Amino acid sequence: MDVDAICWVANRDRPLTDARGALMISDTGNLLLIDSSGQVVWSSNTTGTASTTVQLLESGNLVSRDGNASGAITWQSFDHPSNTLLPGMKIGKNLWTGEEWYLTSWRSADDPATGNFRYITDTEGVPQNVMLDGGKRIYRTGPWNGLRFSGVTEMGTYSDMFIYRLTSSPSEITYGYVAKAGTPFSRLVLTDDGLFRRLVWDGSSWAWKIFFQGPRDICDQYGRCGAFGLCNASAPSTSFCSCVRGFSPASPMQWKMRDTSNGCRRNVTLDCGNGISTTDGFVVMQGVKLPDTHNASVDASITLEECRTRCLANCSCVAYAPLDLKGGGTGTGCIIWREGLMDLRHVDGGQSLFLRSAKSELGEAQPPKSFPTGIVIGVTVPLVTIILALVAFWFSPWRRRWNRERILVDNPPRVVDNAPRVVDNVGPDSHPPNLALLTTSFPAVGLPAVVQATGNFSEANIIGKGGFSVIYKGELDGYGTVAVKRLKQDSLSEKIKGDYAREIVLMSRFTHANLVKLLCYCQENAECILVYEFMRNRSLNLYIFGEDSSLRSLLNWAQRVKIIRGIAVGLEWLHGEGVIHRDLKPGNILLNDTLEPKIADFGTAKTLIEDPTNQTLVQTAGYVAPEYAGEGTLTDKCDVYSFGVVLLEIVRGKRKKDEPAFLPQVWESWKQCEIGELLDPQVGEPEEAFSVLARCIHIGLLCVQHLPEQRPAMPEVVAMLTNTGTHLPMPSNPTANSGAGPRAQPMSNDTPGPSRTL
Repeated sequence: MDVDAICWVANRDRPLTDARGALMISDTGNLLLIDSSGQVVWSSNTTGTASTTVQLLESGNLVSRDGNASGAITWQSFDHPSNTLLPGMKIGKNLWTGEEWYLTSWRSADDPATGNFRYITDTEGVPQNVMLDGGKRIYRTGPWNGLRFSGVTEMGTYSDMFIYRLTSSPSEITYGYVAKAGTPFSRLVLTDDGLFRRLVWDGSSWAWKIFFQGPRDICDQYGRCGAFGLCNASAPSTSFCSCVRGFSPASPMQWKMRDTSNGCRRNVTLDCGNGISTTDGFVVMQGVKLPDTHNASVDASITLEECRTRCLANCSCVAYAPLDLKGGGTGTGCIIWREGLMDLRHVDGGQSLFLRSAKSELGEAQPPKSFPTGIVIGVTVPLVTIILALVAFWFSPWRRRWNRERILVDNPPRVVDNAPRVVDNVGPDSHPPNLALLTTSFPAVGLPAVVQATGNFSEANIIGKGGFSVIYKGELDGYGTVAVKRLKQDSLSEKIKGDYAREIVLMSRFTHANLVKLLCYCQENAECILVYEFMRNRSLNLYIFGEDSSLRSLLNWAQRVKIIRGIAVGLEWLHGEGVIHRDLKPGNILLNDTLEPKIADFGTAKTLIEDPTNQTLVQTAGYVAPEYAGEGTLTDKCDVYSFGVVLLEIVRGKRKKDEPAFLPQVWESWKQCEIGELLDPQVGEPEEAFSVLARCIHIGLLCVQHLPEQRPAMPEVVAMLTNTGTHLPMPSNPTANSGAGPRAQPMSNDTPGPSRTL
């Protein structure tokens, strides 16, 4: 079994200071963990007899038993979950004592201390599982419907392997599962970066296979579309959000800026009669994850028709749905929502929700069977014109240019597949967004305040320079220490202004731990200025390429792995939001006070730049994917290629562009299992984590493969980096021009590789 399958840690928040601890049973039957000084660092806090025994069961449960004839269990690890739910465990609440059982994440991939994320069974309303970041809901499974959780239809696809149990009694409300006979080992894990995964052990490949992961896409982000908003991950919308029937955006301007958090409001007031005279009706929404039921009311004793009548009789009722689907048909029981429907989304195989609507919003029961002739003619002529125009455009040179310069801004679903994704929207030559629209949704700051903050743009405050901008350190009222990016006046072409506006539009809706935060902007007197949070440790390139050896040695191997993972998580989030970065490189990765990486530069000087001297398209050398450099084909896999280069540069401490044989040398060293020579000499060989080094190089080679379809998507990359049990496919030679190049012998953790282990 994989060594990383750690299911429970006793002293997760009080580690031993050395390797000389001892596990023992006290005279009173208490299970104790003792450090080298004899101090108790963990205790089971139970009492038994001197003949107490401790046993690790085949289920993974560590139990303490009375030594008498009964052999009663006095303590068990299953009652104290860590980050893993095994078959036979449960999470939920004891309604008599108030005791709760829930999962808590590790602090990091190699630190089992209590992390930020919790996975609980919400016992209010209809039981549902919820992931919390601190106290904030970030993911929800949907309510239990008697068969499964409403929003996790995948549970039905492996019902031949597991039996799911939702126990609701006067004493407890809990959820758990058991494995059927012959089922492979499995576990549910809450990861340190806030993912909930069902992992099943594949003995043939010696790896854990991910059967399910939540959140699975952008629509699984809790409340993505606000109250009465409906999220559809496969919709061709830049935000995936729409309002349910009979509703419109509560703040149209914010929706234009892709901020849908305010949700939707009703177009027509309901007719609150007495349940008999009301003219209201219901719109059936099919295939959805039911809204949050935390504040919903439940009655298991009535029929669905009685539920409908009850809803109409209550002016505050906005929707209803069946409670239990076990009996088939339309279901039984009743759930009634009396306030905003939150966290509503489409799912394949989802349930039906009955949304209360005013009569004017219900529409005709049947569509008209024919249209007036005048309408048909009026529609046909423009339609033919549009089709002819599209045909002409398809064969024109403009299409080829447009195809070369498109950017992924419309959000595609966050799926793990190998297909490069391109969505057309804002390109370098498109009209820049109207900055006047931003003033209501994103803060602007006056030029005098910026001048004062930077000491009138004093050279003493300059902390960086680029081809199109100068960056100053400043002290801005209300924001503290900031980084001020001022675009050079002689560089303000229409294209650069468009990039400037695009960066504001994109970053005004971005909040993520691995992305630099844009605080405000200034556009006065022909000045174009962006104000960011200040990154005291500046950019990553200073630490891996700089001449200061003290800075380079500051990034030990553990720090470099942490940075690699952080960049991957940030890039995965960007792709989930529908954005291709297009200029990922160490210079655009900043480090905060704790050396956490933050991706920067989302608009200015990140797109293809026209060189006025030769009119050729150029970009940062060394990080451009072959298909982008050669054909101008842009997909999210271009970012994956750039990430692979950055990963290998972090490992090596060398720039790819400075060494023509950079990738060939990595390939040959990896193929010959001589990876130690690839590590930056400033780091020193990580003896205790040699397999992690091998895995990082393996993942980097997967990302820089020549063909985009060969490269993994970023969710796959994150899974590979965070779960060392994930199987790694074999990469092809990155210097070959096709996927038919020679294949190396595997160096993943399921086949022979370096003789050292983690």
